[in-house]
Amino acid sequence: MRSLRPAAVLAALLLVLLAAGGPYGGHGIFAADKRVITDSTGRRVEIPARVERVFAAGGPASVLVYALAPDKLVGWNRAPSGEERAFLPERAGALPTLGRLTGRGNTANVEVVLAAKPDVIVDYGTLGPTYASLADQVQQQTGVPYLLYDGSLAAVRTVSEALGEVLDARGPARDLARYAERTLGEVDRRIARVPAEKRPRVYYARGPKGLETAAPGSINVESLDRMGARNVAGGDAGPARLGSVSVEQVLAWNPDVIVTVDPGFAASVRGDRLWRDVKAVKEGRIYLAPLVPFPWVDSPPSVNRLIGLWWLGRALYPAEFPEDLRVEARTFYALAYHRTPDDRQLDALLGASRRSSP
Repeated sequence: MRSLRPAAVLAALLLVLLAAGGPYGGHGIFAADKRVITDSTGRRVEIPARVERVFAAGGPASVLVYALAPDKLVGWNRAPSGEERAFLPERAGALPTLGRLTGRGNTANVEVVLAAKPDVIVDYGTLGPTYASLADQVQQQTGVPYLLYDGSLAAVRTVSEALGEVLDARGPARDLARYAERTLGEVDRRIARVPAEKRPRVYYARGPKGLETAAPGSINVESLDRMGARNVAGGDAGPARLGSVSVEQVLAWNPDVIVTVDPGFAASVRGDRLWRDVKAVKEGRIYLAPLVPFPWVDSPPSVNRLIGLWWLGRALYPAEFPEDLRVEARTFYALAYHRTPDDRQLDALLGASRRSSP
């Protein structure tokens, strides 16, 4: 019997391997079916050549993925409220609630991830060994590629472009990158003109009592840092994280301005006798950030903060930021949320964020 030629043996082997397929939903093992992506931590992750379904690990990632490729997001980490859904296309508002893998009070688990049948998991936010280790652990448990990206404002352009390649959303990624570049460039240029002594001392208030805050360097107050505001919390809130403080501590700091994302606190603080001697309260400089569909300053700290920089500039340095926020909001919402707000919605959005009266 004549033996097979080496070329014939190789061809037969290739056919067997092609038929066998590979991991991650049956994609083949060849370069045409897979590719290797390096995320912001330097992790090299093999992903399908074509990504159609994305599980967002947390709130920041859900906003970014939705902005770039809304049809590929498999669900939200929490259910949008009726008010929030009004600012989103109908399909986006109807996505299921899947919980989150990262952040405080994570609610998703391996079963939830597998049931969603994602091609990849995307995380977006603070980098560090803990998050990289979590990414490796979840990827090992689920068999789903896990990509972790830098959530800092400075990295929005590069991360948008990188994730745009992953999601085959290069056009939206390019547009968001340009918006980020324009916004950050203008903010830096204008803040550089403000003398240090004229930059306000700001307290960032979270929670219904306003007693949760963050120290400079935390992603939660990165917008304030970028605006040159002097965060009164200093290191007292803990190193680059959220923490609780007392009213007495806020009184001792005596901030010029209070910025908050909690409407209950914003509505009650002026009538609270414990806060009445704080300079920002006496002078009515309490600013509630616009909140829908995602708060403009934080919660989650994602690309929603780009429009928030224009709002903060208007609040803290009105002479340097004379732009009509309605125009800027329309531009950003059409770009990132795929729905342009109407005049009534803009009235509600920006009217609720006006500072409290003395």
